[in-house]
Amino acid sequence: MDQIKELRDETGVAVMQCKKALEDAGGDMDKARMALRKKSGEIAAKKGDRTLAAGVVAAYIHGNNSVGAMVELACETDFVAKNEDFKQLAYEIAMHVAAVNPKYRVEEDITEEDKAKAVAFFEDEVAKMDKPEAIKEKALQGKLDTYFKEQVLVHQPFVKNPEVTVGDLIKSAVQKFGENTELVRYSRFSVGK
Repeated sequence: MDQIKELRDETGVAVMQCKKALEDAGGDMDKARMALRKKSGEIAAKKGDRTLAAGVVAAYIHGNNSVGAMVELACETDFVAKNEDFKQLAYEIAMHVAAVNPKYRVEEDITEEDKAKAVAFFEDEVAKMDKPEAIKEKALQGKLDTYFKEQVLVHQPFVKNPEVTVGDLIKSAVQKFGENTELVRYSRFSVGK
């Protein structure tokens, strides 16, 4: 029971789902966490085409008042949008945006111009390698993947828990609240920039 309570407090997932995850993992908390993450991804995929008709706007202003961020986190109903845990999630994503300053929300936001600039930059670096062309191509793709992963908000490790990405947080919200949830947009403000 203590493990179920701990897992429930940590993830916010329903007690029965936590119990099942722990039973399937043979009492191993790490395996249960991974199982819940996997399940949240499956649930998010199933609910991905539902209409987002509600949500919240949350703001975070850093203690020195020189950096701030706002995010719009959408969901299906006002019932979920008014939930304090949902509002807290939006606030924490805003805090992450203020701290990390992502360039893109999702991969689809990366422009062809930005891709071309990154390719040109990394091609010079890869060209200096004394390797066969096939390995150079793989190295170039790996560098591009890593670079853009660091720039895309949903792929960034969450500042308060680097073991999960911002996208994982949103997927777990889908599982927790039972509704499609999406980060619609964000904006970051910095004094003098």
